[in-house]
Amino acid sequence: MAGHDVNPIDCVISMDEEESPRAAPRQPPTADEQSVAKANEAIAIRPKRGRLTLLSRRIYNALLYHSQRQGVDEPVYRLALSELIGDARFNSNNTELLKSHLRDMQATTIEWSTSSSSLKRWVSSQLLGTVTIEEQGRGRPCMVTWRYPDEIKERLVKPHQYTRVLLEMSSQMRSYSAAVLYEIGARYLTSPGRLSMREDVIWWAAVLTGRSDIKEVDYRFLKRDVITKALAEIDALCEDFGLELIEHKRGRKIEEIQFRVVPKVQQRLDDIDAPNRNVFDLELVARLVGLGIKQDEAQDLYATTDEGQVRATLDLVDQRLRNAAMPVLKSPAAYFKDALKKGYAGLTAGAPVPSTAGSVSSLSPPAQIGRAHV
Repeated sequence: MAGHDVNPIDCVISMDEEESPRAAPRQPPTADEQSVAKANEAIAIRPKRGRLTLLSRRIYNALLYHSQRQGVDEPVYRLALSELIGDARFNSNNTELLKSHLRDMQATTIEWSTSSSSLKRWVSSQLLGTVTIEEQGRGRPCMVTWRYPDEIKERLVKPHQYTRVLLEMSSQMRSYSAAVLYEIGARYLTSPGRLSMREDVIWWAAVLTGRSDIKEVDYRFLKRDVITKALAEIDALCEDFGLELIEHKRGRKIEEIQFRVVPKVQQRLDDIDAPNRNVFDLELVARLVGLGIKQDEAQDLYATTDEGQVRATLDLVDQRLRNAAMPVLKSPAAYFKDALKKGYAGLTAGAPVPSTAGSVSSLSPPAQIGRAHV
């Protein structure tokens, strides 16, 4: 699509707060101001190429929120980088990680289908067009600008059929699957039957993991490692509704699933503007990567594991690495995973620290939710 090629973001950004002008304090936003009108087609996204993560979804919602405030007629949208970082719930000025997620969205291809009495239309497009980050010099804030592909811009920025998604509630979700199911629940909460779309398990596996390479699915693992955890997360965090899984079988095999939205008693969302609430701790993710764990795996591990447990296990591994009396660890990443699985960080003070020197042979392989055909 002309004008919307994937462009690398090359500039180096200084986020020194001493160089940023002090902004006037903003009034606490109302619930309506904290929401984005998200096109129904953009909620359950099944990538055809690339991969989406929890952070990329947060960033995308924040960009869409500001695009709608600036209006559909704007050819290019513009925002202070610090404001985007805040709205996406980063707690770090790691712009390289931000660029990585922007590239993921630029590289992700989605398909849109619409139909009317006289026309059927299919569009294949990037999620996001050209993005730039500008460093304007000392005393001036860094700015981010972005575009949407022309074919889908109006449907994103000024949608005719949409779901109101609370940014604060969406940002509370700790896993990608829970963030997706929260938005699906918000979409169908007001529908007559409160039943979501009914699709096959491969479709749901791609939608709930943000992956485009899934060709086969073991439903047992999908249910155990993705769906059940996401439903528990929504039940704990969402005050408006919960979700129930509905399984459709052919013979003994579960081939299709959908979800029923179950309303809860309306409760007030307290402390909506609390500055440290539900922040995705990128420094903790960086420590995981520092052990040799891949970026995507580190983010997924963080999103699906208790944060205190992750931090305590990292501290335990650091202690083990500094212990000169013990053999050198050949694989800190494998040691961390085994320690996390077996709860070594929960041992009482004075208990011996496990002394695995090489790769941990007792590690179980990650659950095989889906397998890609190459």
